[in-house]
Amino acid sequence: MAFENFAAFIDMGGYAAWVWTAYGLAAAALVGMLVISRRTLKAREREFEDLKANRR
Repeated sequence: MAFENFAAFIDMGGYAAWVWTAYGLAAAALVGMLVISRRTLKAREREFEDLKANRR
């Protein structure tokens, strides 16, 4: 799909509200998953280090 100019691209043929909302929600979900994954990883790393320290 070719657009005449940048404003036409942003308008998305009249579907901008749906398209940009979908992109925003998808981006928010991906960022949320990244944050949760990193927090979980850090917690598991701390737990692992505690288990290793208590083993000795």
